[in-house]
Amino acid sequence: MRRNRLSVFVSLATTVLFSTLSNAKSKPLQVYAIDVEGGQSTLIVSPSGQSLLVDTGWPGNKGRDADRIVAAAKSAGLKQIDYVLITHFHRDHVGGVPQLARRFKIGTFIDHGPNLEDSNDPKQDYAAYERVLPGHKHLVVKPGDHVPIKGIDVLVLTAAGEHIQQPVHGAGTPNPACADEPKPKADDTENSRSLGTLITYGKFRMLDLGDLTKDKELELMCPDNLIGTVDLFIVSHHGWNQSNSNAFVAAIHPKAAIMNNGARKGGSPDVWTIVNNVVGPNRFWQLHYSIEGGAEHNVPEKFIANPDEKNDEGKDIKVVAQKDGAFDVINSRNDFQWHYNLQLEMTLSGAAK
Repeated sequence: MRRNRLSVFVSLATTVLFSTLSNAKSKPLQVYAIDVEGGQSTLIVSPSGQSLLVDTGWPGNKGRDADRIVAAAKSAGLKQIDYVLITHFHRDHVGGVPQLARRFKIGTFIDHGPNLEDSNDPKQDYAAYERVLPGHKHLVVKPGDHVPIKGIDVLVLTAAGEHIQQPVHGAGTPNPACADEPKPKADDTENSRSLGTLITYGKFRMLDLGDLTKDKELELMCPDNLIGTVDLFIVSHHGWNQSNSNAFVAAIHPKAAIMNNGARKGGSPDVWTIVNNVVGPNRFWQLHYSIEGGAEHNVPEKFIANPDEKNDEGKDIKVVAQKDGAFDVINSRNDFQWHYNLQLEMTLSGAAK
């Protein structure tokens, strides 16, 4: 028994040392889940120094969301945002573009093409977005395309209602959870046209599908899982139950998840339960305490960036990912962090048997 314990200790120490030495040779990937009060804005900084911003939050509010994005960009040492990717043309995703463009230098805008929803708000928000495009590069992408950011691979999985037809390398296995998944209602809004991406840095994989709805999720998941598993999942649609089907979340099986909900937007209890059951303890993070979720459907306070609606400081959640797949998630409110290391988990799992 003593010899077995010593063997486990040596193996564990070797794993940690190897990981530390390996990571010391390469810069990390940084991700900032910015609080835009129930909208989306996620800043990704490649080890090369190039940057990608996914969505820009809301308009109005005296430029609140744009100011928070600029603060995150400056914290990351950026002087410009190289790419701004708009997942779809709803106000909580594209609305902040005009204010952000007045505050910070932007290189290229990326989207799925023109607005496809026949309702007033998306038409107005798309028109405001179009007015900003002159003077910037503009890239329209389709499934299978790659966003040209040095140091990481950004693969477009979904765009304008279409999706990849071939599985990502290593994916494509049958998804047993499809058998029990109810057929969802078709969605004809911009949500279902969301521009979704898989971001890969070495062994680290991060998935962000914007507000992609269940009907489109299942096209990626049933009968076969075209994506495979991921390390970090930006919970779709702020944790609302128009998205995040069990067949989808179970199949991607993230090691950690961040929900960009607001205090009173997103965070549906049924979605919270699905994600929490899949990822397990100490792996689920929220930008806000969900009023709808109550005591039973929120993570412990130390995993929530903004737990108090009345004293909302707009704190973000940061991720630092290494090329070997290990990553840390950090709550900027309290500096609480958690380290996720697949090699370490495999060693501990083997030791327990």
